[in-house]
Amino acid sequence: MRETTKFLAIDLGASSGRVMRARWDGATIELSEIHRFANRPVRTRDGFQWDILALWRDIKAGLAKAADSEGKTLAGIGVDTWGLDFALLDRQGHLLANPYHYRDDRTLGMLELAFERVPRSELFRATGIQFMRLNSLYQILSMVHADDPRLEAADTLLFIPDLLHHWLGGQAVAEYTIASTSQMLRAGEQAWATDLLARLNVPTRILPDLIPPGTVVGELRSDLVKQLGFAAPVPIVAPAGHDTGSAVAAIPDLGENDAYISSGTWSLVGVETPQVLVNDAALELNVTNEAGVAGTNRLLKNVTGLWLVQECRRQWTREGDVFHWEDLTGQAEQAQPLRSIIDPDAPAFVSPPDMVAAVRGFCRRTDQPVPHTVGEVVRCCLESLSLKYSWVVEALERVIGHPLDTVRVVGGGSRNTLLCQFTADACQRPVVAGPAEATALGNAMIQAVGRRYLSDVAEGRQAIAASVRRHRYVPGPSAPWDAASAKLEAIMDRATDRGVS
Repeated sequence: MRETTKFLAIDLGASSGRVMRARWDGATIELSEIHRFANRPVRTRDGFQWDILALWRDIKAGLAKAADSEGKTLAGIGVDTWGLDFALLDRQGHLLANPYHYRDDRTLGMLELAFERVPRSELFRATGIQFMRLNSLYQILSMVHADDPRLEAADTLLFIPDLLHHWLGGQAVAEYTIASTSQMLRAGEQAWATDLLARLNVPTRILPDLIPPGTVVGELRSDLVKQLGFAAPVPIVAPAGHDTGSAVAAIPDLGENDAYISSGTWSLVGVETPQVLVNDAALELNVTNEAGVAGTNRLLKNVTGLWLVQECRRQWTREGDVFHWEDLTGQAEQAQPLRSIIDPDAPAFVSPPDMVAAVRGFCRRTDQPVPHTVGEVVRCCLESLSLKYSWVVEALERVIGHPLDTVRVVGGGSRNTLLCQFTADACQRPVVAGPAEATALGNAMIQAVGRRYLSDVAEGRQAIAASVRRHRYVPGPSAPWDAASAKLEAIMDRATDRGVS
């Protein structure tokens, strides 16, 4: 019998979190869920914020369950989360306030303010990052603009996984992949863009040292070892702290001719490249270059993902109709195909109070049939997502200069068979779906590489390939999807002409 080494992967998404156990036996990685919990942001008079203390409580609850079930020791604990958001600590290490949610309105107008000080093209070529008002850079700029006293009181900025590592007992540092989402690093370099930040009056004194994924940043604090019931201190190993970074690390057989989609609340559509690309095509497409593992670059574009359906489901629940995900997919499957198309990334869908009304209103404004039934609304969302994926994949081909033959889908969306088939149809490329738990697998795998249980990421991907089942989807007839794609492009062009894209 092979000796088993165990890691804990703490994975926080925008809507839920979980503590996962990963068992590595020298050939395969087996995942099991220890604790799952909701991630419920809160609105206060200060704005839209994450309830970081509730998340900390649930993380500790999951660790206590792990200590009880294991009884002995673990080889590592690592945290990954969504990108962009951060916490500020004072000089004594105290949290100054709940971290803000990237959808908070404080960043309205901040892109325009930034471009007044640093031209758009210069900002892109310096950082290589997609322009979204959600980015950390514009969150901090909003604090500078508002003369927020918390920024003056701050001693250290920590991104969410780095904050949680620090609370567990790790150093106050910034893991490279999560920091790379911020638009505050030099493109392709493990270094802060201090000259650029100074032009925007962003205080660089609060920025911590940067570390690569796989770094051991400390050990579980002695009081937590005792409180949670561990037998001995546990190394804290920073994985790719950005959940997409961990997910992409876990994609088996990912090659230069493959596109990937990390599919969840957001969809990250991209390719893995050996270096950053900040050419004119990349600027025009508004893509992002984020740090990958093992020196790679993640050239990708953020696309609004299953947020659309999640928020529709939330609205129907408010109205008293509770649907399981299987119900929604089943009703969508019965609805008329390609009847109405939306642009998932239109401003109307960023944070509407009623997503169902937003979808219907968009269709009405663009002179399309209005989806009325649950199935029609969900099908509209899923087909539109697939069409946007196709648009991004074709645009990425222009940036990298060669064709992409296969689309590899990981994350929760890889379980949605209807979305995967639509994606194959829209992209006219085969889709390989899985693993669904790519983020937790990548988290644990990078920990194993950091602790030298695996030699490198290539060996880790081979281990993941041997550990999971994947499903292949073959594209159907192209004609109806080509027509729908032309409709989406016309909708996007009209929005650009009106200055609302």
